[in-house]
Parts: sequence; structure tokens; C-alpha cells
Amino acid sequence: QVHLVESGGGLVEVGGSLTVSCVASGRTFGSYAIGWFRRTPEKEREFVATIDRSGSIKYYEPSVKGRFTVSRDDAKNTVYLQMSAMIPEDTGVYYCAARDLYPSTSPRDYNYWGQGTQVTVSS
Repeated sequence: QVHLVESGGGLVEVGGSLTVSCVASGRTFGSYAIGWFRRTPEKEREFVATIDRSGSIKYYEPSVKGRFTVSRDDAKNTVYLQMSAMIPEDTGVYYCAARDLYPSTSPRDYNYWGQGTQVTVSS
């Protein structure tokens, strides 16, 4: 089992950058793929990015590809989502989630979720 806590959300201007973090508890963090999702006024749980256990396989939602970067530091039990060139449509509550072994773009495949962190992009 793994417990996830997101942090780093806040208010950022259009075109700005922000990094959110997901810290996990548990000795088997390295065995989990981690996904980032966001809740927006239009979508309950939209896929943003995911990273596999090794950190070498990453998938991104097309609208964030090239602007967002997901990475992990297993020594710190932490996954990062670096966001740049942000737009108002990036506004939402950002959640990290964990699942065994393989990454997935579907929120239904994830077993463990954090409480979320609010990101607001002002125009």
C-alpha cells in the first residue's frame, strides 16, 4: 500500500511555470507507476501524464505534451510534474495516483490517490 501527498499548487500567470510534487510513503514506491490527473470544470478526472517504474517511459495528454514534464526521484519517493507555458485551461485540481507495475492513461486503473492540489492559471 502507498499513501500519496501532493504539494506545490498555487496561482500562476498565463505563460508561467509551476512544479507540483507527489510524495509517497511506503517502502515499495519503486514498484509503482505514477499518473497525474486533473479535475476541471469540464472533466471529473482528466489524464495529464504518467511515468513508469524506471522513469524511462512517459506518456502525456496531447494538450500538455511539450509543455509539461513528469519525472521521479525514487530516493526521495517523489514524482514531479513540471508545468511551463501554462494556459487558463490548465487550471484544476491536480492529483497523483499510483498503480502496480505499468503506467496507464485511465484513472480507473489506479489504486491509490492523493488528496489533490489546486493549480490556477490567471489570464
